Amino acid sequence: MYRHDRLSPKRWVVTAIALLVFSPTPLMSQADERPRARDLGLRIGVFSPGPHNGITDVAGVLVGQVTVWEGSDVRTGVTAVLPHPGNIFQEKVPGAVVVGNGFGKLAGVTQVRELGEIETPILLTCTLCVWRAADAMVEWLLGQDGMEGVRSINPVVGETNDGGLNDIRSRPIRPEHVRRALEEARTGPVQEGSVGAGTGTRAFGWKGGIGSSSRVLPDALGGYTVGVLVQSNYGGILSMGGAPVGKELGRYSFQRFVEEGGSVDQNTPEDEDDDGRGIPDVDGGSIMMVVATDAPLSSRNLERLAGRALLGLARTGSSGSNGSGDYVLAFSSSEDVRRTSSRGPRTILDLPNDGMSGLFQATIEATEEAIYNSILKATDVTGRGGSTAQALPIDEVVEVLRRYGVIGG
Repeated sequence: MYRHDRLSPKRWVVTAIALLVFSPTPLMSQADERPRARDLGLRIGVFSPGPHNGITDVAGVLVGQVTVWEGSDVRTGVTAVLPHPGNIFQEKVPGAVVVGNGFGKLAGVTQVRELGEIETPILLTCTLCVWRAADAMVEWLLGQDGMEGVRSINPVVGETNDGGLNDIRSRPIRPEHVRRALEEARTGPVQEGSVGAGTGTRAFGWKGGIGSSSRVLPDALGGYTVGVLVQSNYGGILSMGGAPVGKELGRYSFQRFVEEGGSVDQNTPEDEDDDGRGIPDVDGGSIMMVVATDAPLSSRNLERLAGRALLGLARTGSSGSNGSGDYVLAFSSSEDVRRTSSRGPRTILDLPNDGMSGLFQATIEATEEAIYNSILKATDVTGRGGSTAQALPIDEVVEVLRRYGVIGG
């Protein structure tokens, strides 16, 4: 049994029944009732978002998600980001990777760095499912029209460890999950929270998940769009718009060291439920960040753009802990910079360095807001061994944001 973001009426009925068995109310309905950052009045930065305030505001970008929810222990999924609706292998996009902290399993990274291009959709999933997802995507790509003679594909697959809620050792991602995420990828609003690759993740000691946001530059700065999608599963000291939410709510990294009687054991596994005193561990974990833009950028400037996503991550309270895999993948969807199999020289557009500053700011803003959306939209999830990740308490967050003047009364 698995769910995804677009279901046939028959499959929706079956899925809804399964969800009612395993959780008090359907998670999709719960997510619909939870706010995004802007619903709370939280305005990040100076630039305006696109119509959906998501990565799909970037022309051509598609997102598909499959949520794998099986029995009482499997809580995971697949999130697919497609740079454009065509054959990405035949029309590669310039791309780049930036590593904030390399405790992770990002498949395909060396070839992206060497050639400065991405030739497959980007998949996000759980840690021990990376290779199964990669194999399934390669099989799917080889079956596409025009791929009959292809003998080398560089699948790009990222992950975070959802082993606290998910029976990760069973490696539950199957080829049909990957195919469905790829084939049903769409434009429009991006479903957020406890869905897709974010089904079993945690962030800052609460439930994490998938989040997205976008920014559109003013015409005087080129009018380009930047979109970000994140899979949040990391720790830190949560800050929202500058307000110390994590400290005010009494849940933050290193809490057991600064409180009287705190443990001195620093080897707490990243998926352990708590520190022995009932305080959820918020020190480990990872985050995947995908940055898309329609600006005609070279792989070199895309690498510079990806680096700014780390600044947005830092604003949320992350310190990039030792066990955190903090990765950024960036690409341009612009048709003016796509790469084909032609071996001859060609003319491409290239935004100069002096035109990058607005895009840098837009990336920082969209990354920060995407992370907030990922935890605000996330719902309570109970999974492996009865472990539960609680959703961020909205009323308490609003009270903190008001007290610090981040939002109005």
